[in-house]
Formats: sequence, C-alpha cells, structure tokens
Amino acid sequence: MSDPTTELTGGPALPQKRRLVTEIPGPRSVELMARKQATVANGIGTVMPVFVRRAGGGIVEDVDGNALIDFGSGIAVTSVGNSAEAVVRRATEQLTRFTHTCAMVTPYEGYLEVCEELARLTPGDHAKKSVLLNSGAEAVENAVKIARYHTKRQAVVVFEHGYHGRTNLTMALTAKDMPYKHGFGPFAPEIYRVPMAYPYRWLTGPERCAEEAAALVIEQITKQIGADNTAAIVVEPILGEGGFIVPARGFLPRIAAFAKEHGIVLVADEIQSGFCRTGQWFASEDEGLVPDLITTAKGIAGGLPLAAVTGRAEIMDAAHVGGLGGTYGGNPVACAAALGAIETMRELDLPARARRIEEVMLPRLRALAERFPAIGDVRGRGAMLAIELVRPGGKEPDPAATAKLAAHCHRSGLLLLTTGTYGNVARFLPPLVIDEALLTEGLDILEAGLAKL
Repeated sequence: MSDPTTELTGGPALPQKRRLVTEIPGPRSVELMARKQATVANGIGTVMPVFVRRAGGGIVEDVDGNALIDFGSGIAVTSVGNSAEAVVRRATEQLTRFTHTCAMVTPYEGYLEVCEELARLTPGDHAKKSVLLNSGAEAVENAVKIARYHTKRQAVVVFEHGYHGRTNLTMALTAKDMPYKHGFGPFAPEIYRVPMAYPYRWLTGPERCAEEAAALVIEQITKQIGADNTAAIVVEPILGEGGFIVPARGFLPRIAAFAKEHGIVLVADEIQSGFCRTGQWFASEDEGLVPDLITTAKGIAGGLPLAAVTGRAEIMDAAHVGGLGGTYGGNPVACAAALGAIETMRELDLPARARRIEEVMLPRLRALAERFPAIGDVRGRGAMLAIELVRPGGKEPDPAATAKLAAHCHRSGLLLLTTGTYGNVARFLPPLVIDEALLTEGLDILEAGLAKL
C-alpha cells in the first residue's frame, strides 16, 4: 500500500502511528462533551467520546493529541481517507467558484459528471439515469417513490435485519426497533417484511439456507402480499446495521429472477457496501446481480453529503417533471468531492485495496474464532468484515461482551464500531487507504480485548 500520509490534512502529513498521550477520553474531549450535553439533543449518541482535531489515512487524531487507529471510516464514508488529495483539491476549486445555485434552478456540469460516472460504474450495461440527493435515507425513499410510480403498485418488500434509514418511510423499511424506530410511529403503510437468508442463524443450517429462504420469501410475496401488488423489493447485498450479514450464496439471484418475472423493481441498497468497500465497485457484482435501481451514499463523496438513485432509464424517467428533487440535492461542492473520490478509487485501485485488507484481516479473525469461543461467526467481504459474539456453547447473542470488547478497543486507541439486530456484532470498516501495519496493530488490540473477556 502506498503511503497514505500524502493526503492533505490541513497541515503537515498526519503520521500513521497510534499514539496515546492521555486516557480516553482526554481532558479537552471531556470538556467538549460537557458542552455537547448542554446544547446538542440527547438523541444524538456518541460511539467514542473523543473530539477530532484532524484525520487522514488510517488515523484519527483527537483534541488531546491522541492518535487513534480508524476501523470505522465514519461508518464506511471515508473509504478514500478523511482528507484525500483529489477530494480536497476538487472541492476547494469548486468552493472558489460557487457553493450553490440549486440544480433544479440553474444546473452545472458537476452534477452531470457524477451521473455519468454512476452510469459507467454501477452494474449492468443498460441505459441508466440518476437523481442526486443528500443522504442514504433520502435515496431509498426516492427509489421507492420511483418504483411505485413506474409500476403503479404500492407494496414494498424488505427483509429481516435490514436497515434503510431514519425518515418515516425508511424507518418503516428498517427492521430493528431500538434505537431506530422506538416511539417514532406510526409508520408508512404497505411495507412487508420477509426472511433474510442469514446462514449463521438459519435453523436447518447454512447449506440449505439459500434455497429454503428464497422459497419462503417467494411464497410469502405470492400468497400474502401478491406479486402483482408489489412495486419493489429493497435489499442490501450485504446487510449493514443488521449485522454485516452476507446472504447465503444463490439467494439474491433467485430473488432477482422472481422480481424480473413479475415486473417488480429490484432495488439494491448499496449505501454502506458500495464504492469499493467489498472488493468490487458494488457488492451486487459478486453474484452478477444487476438491480433495476441502486441507491448509493456514504463512500460516494469522501465525507461530503451526497447520495444517488441510479437505475434503468425507463424506470427513472417514469416520474413527472418536478416529482423528484430537493434544494440541496447534488450540491456542486459535494459533486466535486465525489469526482475526486472516484478519481482516487481508480488511481489507487481501491477495490484491490479492499481485497488486500480482507487477505490480511480475515485469516486472523478466523484464527481468533478458533481460539475464542465467544466468536460465533466471522463474515464479510473486502473491507466490510465482522465477528458475531455469542455466549460460549451456543448461539445466544452476547451484546454485553460486545460492548466490553468495544470499550477495551476504545481505551487502547482503536476506533471500533458495533452493530447487529442483537447488538452483538463488532464490525470492521477501515479506510481503504489504511497502512497495513495499522491493520495488524488494530487486530492485536482486538485480540487482547477478546482475551480479557
């Protein structure tokens, strides 16, 4: 891997070494946290109570001078690093020209260039069009709008353990109650949830998971919902907040074939898995999946807010003029950042970087699973990996142990995220430009935490 310290970090290159000079959190972060509690709504949680001063490569430096290894990437957002040269350069150039005109009032070339890139990069060789938006939830919501308009149907099918956002409609699409949905209802109607092919927890075993889950999903859609009533099937090719679940191989192609047979719009939610994260540009490519619509956000723009719905031109063109849009959607600075991020992904071959991260991390995680019975499952692809923690001797989820493991990692200078329907999954989302030595050191910290459990 090339030296990620060549990133712009608002000053001298940020050394790619872990450094602890205070306890975590340090005194300055404690002071800022008190200010947060006084002025920021309690509903905004904090995974790690440190405030960031600068970041780049695989390091996040806090206001107390601690340098932390980044295994989170801002939840899969800063795949190109927190301050990639091309992102900073292009966004800065755009800032000197103009910050906003509204693409629906007076458009600009950057919007077109991002849509052209999305047409080139997303799966399938059919004619494609896009709409640019602000967030992943907004992208999913617009994908549902477009699918309903195109099909003249209402029902939307989603999956157990799925996560799609925090707006009213996307909360309805999301499976997990706490913290995403609890107390916020009533939710949008005509949403139907079907089983996910979750190999580790499939009752008859992983070998039969794909076939049985697909048959069950198709039966439920056919008998309980009605295929002719179904506008869209929305699925994450690798589930994110639900626990980094990789659907059993063969399941997604079977669902895609059923959708095509019945004129149902297949929507791939690639908000967390897209843009090189899984070792390919999009996770759908692993099994040759060509979705009708694909939603993207997170890694698209190197940390600036941008999202998109990209899909078959005839579906995207279904909605009437003025039916899609938003004041800030496709902001020119965010578009410039996206073009810089895509430039970086190409120049550094970040799909290959993600595969290399898997080569380094996955064997080590599997070796830890052999040693520590608390690890029930190791899964993922590329730089989207996870371990599921259970009570030894069975498969009962162990969220308490997961929280203790994360706390140990945080105290030791490793930024680690947890996830999962049961709160028992430690997920690994390092920047794709991270130095290999930091990967190994982060895994050493993880191993020490597991030993303490």
